Amino acid sequence: MKARIRDFVITTQDWIFSVVSYDRGEENLKCLLRYIPDERGDRVSERGRYRKLDFQESFEFLRKHRPEYVKGGVHVIPKGDIKEILQPEDWLPRIARGEKHVKTIYELLGKHIPKRKIGITGSFLCGLNSEKSDLDFVVYGLENFNLAREVIEKAREEGAIQDIKEKVWKQIYKKRNPELSFDDFIAHERRKKNRGAIGNSYFDILYVRDQEEIKRLDSRNYEKGERVGYAKITAEVKETSFSFDSPALYQIEHPEINKILSFTHTYAGQALEGELIEARGVIERTKHEIRLVVGTTREAKGEWIKSLSLLARFKYRRV
Repeated sequence: MKARIRDFVITTQDWIFSVVSYDRGEENLKCLLRYIPDERGDRVSERGRYRKLDFQESFEFLRKHRPEYVKGGVHVIPKGDIKEILQPEDWLPRIARGEKHVKTIYELLGKHIPKRKIGITGSFLCGLNSEKSDLDFVVYGLENFNLAREVIEKAREEGAIQDIKEKVWKQIYKKRNPELSFDDFIAHERRKKNRGAIGNSYFDILYVRDQEEIKRLDSRNYEKGERVGYAKITAEVKETSFSFDSPALYQIEHPEINKILSFTHTYAGQALEGELIEARGVIERTKHEIRLVVGTTREAKGEWIKSLSLLARFKYRRV
């Protein structure tokens, strides 16, 4: 069984990792350590008591206990050390039976999308959610994902789900800590139409390739390139089919740079075809192309993508 992005894996040490890249047949799997067993931990599931690690803690923990798992900015797990793969679509039906809000969104999407194409990830997937946990739904396949966004938008217009309140948006903004103003961040996020609120929780709809789309993965997007420094560019976006994927892909019209890859979720779905964008990131040169990479660090400090076309319209409406 091959793991996909948004799956979780449990290793022989009972450590729980989120999968951050598609399995393309390598010996190792790129992941991020999220939870470790801890008798004093505040997260409890049928697997026992756990503690959640933040990004920096996860690296410090592995450098101490499994330094061979740390390579660059990700954790690399030998497949032989994985004892279980948690797949979002397998676990969602049973989670929905015990979680009212999960069931509501699952049933709403399931009226329009095959239920086997819907899953749930994050803390709910491994049974370590708390009262404050947000809901991270997964939809497999571009056609299904785009339909899910339409369904969510219509449900919001009809009052079946709510808008995210400004207080919660500010919490999301603080958590993401992007290189955008709050107003510019909100303008982009609201247009994506993949978020909403239900009860005291908010939820995301996240895209993952289906099996046919995985077959079309372009290995060039996963090549290590030669970094040649930072650059800020302005370009027209030509193609955005996989702008909600990870990495998010933007084909652009630019005299030197072929495409933009974003490895941070903040800038997924950030621009539409035909729009003028501004982006800052690291230029990478491979044997195939020159590209701009955004999200070379966890918080992508000094890196961003913004739609100048969107912001021009947004600011015009505010005048």
